[in-house]
Amino acid sequence: MVKELRLALIGFGTVGQGLAELLLEKRDWLRAAYGLDLRLVAVATARSGFLARAEGLDEAELLRLAASGQPLTAYASAEVKRWPTVGEGLAATGADVLVEVTGTNLRDGEPGLSHIRQALEQGLHVVTANKGPVALAAHELLALAARKGVHLRMEATVMAGTPVLSTLREGLAGARILSLSGILNGTTNYILTEMGQGRSYAEALAEAQRLGYAEADPTADVEGYDALAKTLILAALVFGLPLRPEQVLRRGIAGIAQEEVRAAQAEGRRIKLVASLRLRGVGGLSQASAGGQAAELPVEARVEPMALPLDHPLARVDGVMNALTIESDTLSSVTVIGPGAGRRQTAQGLLADLLAIARSRS
Repeated sequence: MVKELRLALIGFGTVGQGLAELLLEKRDWLRAAYGLDLRLVAVATARSGFLARAEGLDEAELLRLAASGQPLTAYASAEVKRWPTVGEGLAATGADVLVEVTGTNLRDGEPGLSHIRQALEQGLHVVTANKGPVALAAHELLALAARKGVHLRMEATVMAGTPVLSTLREGLAGARILSLSGILNGTTNYILTEMGQGRSYAEALAEAQRLGYAEADPTADVEGYDALAKTLILAALVFGLPLRPEQVLRRGIAGIAQEEVRAAQAEGRRIKLVASLRLRGVGGLSQASAGGQAAELPVEARVEPMALPLDHPLARVDGVMNALTIESDTLSSVTVIGPGAGRRQTAQGLLADLLAIARSRS
C-alpha cells in the first residue's frame, strides 16, 4: 500500500528547485522502496504568491517555468488556486508538511519564521533549510512543535545533506554529548585552503567569488556569521540552549595574513575556522575563556580561526568540504565529513527529513 505525504513548498529558488528535481527523479523509486508518494500540492514565491492544486502540481512544469524566467502563475491548469500571501494559502490548503526554503535572514528570521510558526500552529509538520528561523528561535519552535504533536526537522540547515543533525539526534541517541567542533562554512574553508597553498587572502577570496563559492558581499561567510548561525542551531538541538548571537564569541578570517598561515605551517599546524560548543569543565580545543560570555552559561560557544595540529580530524578537511567532530561519553570522538552546500546536496537533506516524518506517521 502506498501512503501519501502532501507537501507545501515555500520558496522556489535554488534549493526549492533542487527538491522539485529530486521529487521528480525519485518518485517511482520512493513508491517502490518506501511505499510513499511525496505529492507537491502547493508552491509559493514572493513573485507569484501561493499556488495550490489538490491533485498535485507537476514538478517538471514548475521547473520549466522557473528555467524560462516565467512566473509560476503561468502554470496551465484551471484547477490551480491562488492566494496572494503564504498565510492565506497555508490556512486554506490541506498539506501535511510545510517545506520552508525561503532565503536566510539572520536579523529577524523573516519571512520564514512566520511561515514556520503558522504551519506548526495549524498542526503541520515542518522541514526547513532556512537557517534564520531556527538559529534565532529553534527553542521556541521546537517547543511549539512538541505541543502540537508534530515534527520540526532541519537537517539541511547544517552541512546541507550530510547527515549530521540526524547523527546527533538519532544515531547517537543515549550518548551524552560533551563537545562539538566543526568546519561549518565551505567558503572560508576554501579560502584558508588556498592560503595554505601560498595565495594571499585577497587572491583566495577573489578565486572563491569567481567559482561561485563566495558572494559578491562575502561578509556573512568571512566574518563568521554563517558559522555562528549553525552554532546556535546546534546549541538548541544538542544542548537545549536558546543562545543569542552575542553569547557566541565570533571572529572571522578577514584579518588573517599569509604570515600567520606560514607560521602555523612551520609549527605543523593548519588554520581553520572552527565553530565549537563545549560543556564547561570539559577539556579540548578551547583556548582562553570568552570574556563576553555569561559565566553562568553551561556551554562555551565560539567561532574563530584556530591553528590545529595535523593529527586533529578537522585539520585535513580541505576545499569547500564541511566536517563536525562530536565528543561524547560513550564514543570518544566521531567525525562526520561531507559537502555543506549545493542545490542537490541541500535537497537531499530535505528529502531525508521528509522520509523521517513519513516513517513516524506509518
